[in-house]
Amino acid sequence: MAAPVATVPVPAPVRTPSYYVRQRLLANGPAMAGLAFIALCSLVALLGYLVLPDATPNANNGFVQLQKQPPGTTVTILRVPLMDSSARQPVSVFDRWLSGTPARFEELAISGYRISGDTLVAQPFQAKGALAEPVRRYALARITGRTAPAAEQKSLLEADHIEQRTYWLGTDKAGRDELSRLLLGTRISLGIGLVAVLISLAIGITVGAVAGYAGGWLDSLLLGLMTVVWSIPGIMLVIAISLAFGSKGVWTSFVAVGLTMWVDVARVVRGQMLSLREKTFVEAGRVLGLPTWRLLTWHLLPNLFGPLIVIATSNFAAAILLEAGLSFLGLGVQPPAPSWGLMVKEGYDLLGTRAGLWLTLMPSVAISLLVLSFNLLGNGLRDAYDPKTPLTNA
Repeated sequence: MAAPVATVPVPAPVRTPSYYVRQRLLANGPAMAGLAFIALCSLVALLGYLVLPDATPNANNGFVQLQKQPPGTTVTILRVPLMDSSARQPVSVFDRWLSGTPARFEELAISGYRISGDTLVAQPFQAKGALAEPVRRYALARITGRTAPAAEQKSLLEADHIEQRTYWLGTDKAGRDELSRLLLGTRISLGIGLVAVLISLAIGITVGAVAGYAGGWLDSLLLGLMTVVWSIPGIMLVIAISLAFGSKGVWTSFVAVGLTMWVDVARVVRGQMLSLREKTFVEAGRVLGLPTWRLLTWHLLPNLFGPLIVIATSNFAAAILLEAGLSFLGLGVQPPAPSWGLMVKEGYDLLGTRAGLWLTLMPSVAISLLVLSFNLLGNGLRDAYDPKTPLTNA
């Protein structure tokens, strides 16, 4: 009888801490849903004008006849070439992606048209309760750019200069496409959040690391500065910063929101630094003669990566809310830029009318979903970096 063969236990694979962080995050359904929505909004913000139905700068192409139209409105648009030679200049893909395509046509919403000889007679679109506008007359040769028989002119007209346009989310009080402005607003909201987080991280990490590592009178001085800034309302700081810059606008809002959020980061970094500076590896670095900057940047700050990621997602959501509130009050992004807060304000001014409800509701829902997504992702990251959180997918 053969002797039994001893089995050698197979050792468990060695996993890095980042592996377990990823597994905990992937197992968190709400956090992954928030991440997916943030990724979708980021894709829309990156593509920008390339995916908008209205690709004019700031999606600002409005029609007086189409003010406050309900979602799903479909109208016929007549496109008459502009005589200005600058409107016919080619636009590069980069310029179109960055700032949109200038209007090349004079567009008119019409309810019908007919051809009389060599003249196009168009009846402007008339909304309910609006005064009837007189008919518009255009030379067919001016619209199509060529002289041809009537049948051929009609074919050219219908192929290149008449289109059916659907406003899936309706139009605002200026007759602009609400869907285009809502999508373009993601670029401003995410842009302000990103710049604000980068500014707050740069200032907060520097101040918090110096205060926590140095200690003594320098720590007391910087802690006092943090306390003073912490006690000032964020809106008051933004107003003061806007007055200091002497202007209001997108870039001023970027910087102002960022300069009001660094205290959160600094306090977290300072607290973590106070506990880490007494660790054995820091004492070993001092004994080896490592310079202070090397200890901070290569050995201490990498240990703060987890808490900084969590607070960055929280600050991202707070920055979006702060920018929306400032734009609602008229202190942030200025018209005609499509900020979600500004769009809420425009809808709020129309409450009590038929259009006020959806013009207020749609940007409000967009703000709420994006802020909720960042909060869910922040909660998921906090749990993922906590070693006590059970690991369901090993």
